[in-house]
Amino acid sequence: MALFGNAHTIDAGTAQQDYARLLGQGERVHAAYLLIRDTILFTDRRLLLIDKQGITGKKVEYHSVPYRSITHFAVETAGTFDLDAELKIWVSGTSMPIQKTFTKGVDIYEVQAILTQFVAS
Repeated sequence: MALFGNAHTIDAGTAQQDYARLLGQGERVHAAYLLIRDTILFTDRRLLLIDKQGITGKKVEYHSVPYRSITHFAVETAGTFDLDAELKIWVSGTSMPIQKTFTKGVDIYEVQAILTQFVAS
């Protein structure tokens, strides 16, 4: 399903090691998802969107969204014929949401629970 551009779950411990240079002291990855070449990390402090660009993917944009900046979010579950779930996150100061698509195999309720835990606190 990754070939269709949908995110799938990757091991949080592996993501913790792979992206250790991006994390602050004591920051922990709670969940991680891979979208072809891009990665989405939910840490205990922020949401990290890692966007590999270009043909080779050597140019990388790291987008850090502190949870306190998230004004609201929405999840849309997968359906019978629509096999993917969607996550939309609105960040203060922007009118358009950040949108990510997840395969049906990803527990979108888990994603929603992670956001609820960190955004609502």
